[in-house]
Amino acid sequence: QVQLVESRGGLVQAGGSLRLSCAASGRTFSSYAMAWFRQAPGKEREFVAAISWSGDSTNYADSVKGRFTISRDNAKNTVYLQMNSLKPEDTAVYYCAAKPGLPITTGRFYEYWGQGTQVTVSS
Repeated sequence: QVQLVESRGGLVQAGGSLRLSCAASGRTFSSYAMAWFRQAPGKEREFVAAISWSGDSTNYADSVKGRFTISRDNAKNTVYLQMNSLKPEDTAVYYCAAKPGLPITTGRFYEYWGQGTQVTVSS
């Protein structure tokens, strides 16, 4: 069993930066792939980024590639999402998620989810 708790998001101006963190409970955190998804109002949830259990492999959505960086610290049971050059279209509720195995992009295969945190980017 893994419980995930995201840090507070926030309001940031376009072009700004924000770092989200997701703290996991459970001794098996280091064996799970972790990911971030987001859901904007009126839109479906979409994949943002994923990272393997070791941190050696990452995946990014094309819309965030080059601007967002996912990382993890297994000693702290925490995964991070550094978001730079934020755009108004990045406004959404961001969720972290965990699954055994590979860091894939399909949300329905992730077993554990955080409660979500709001990120708002003003123009």
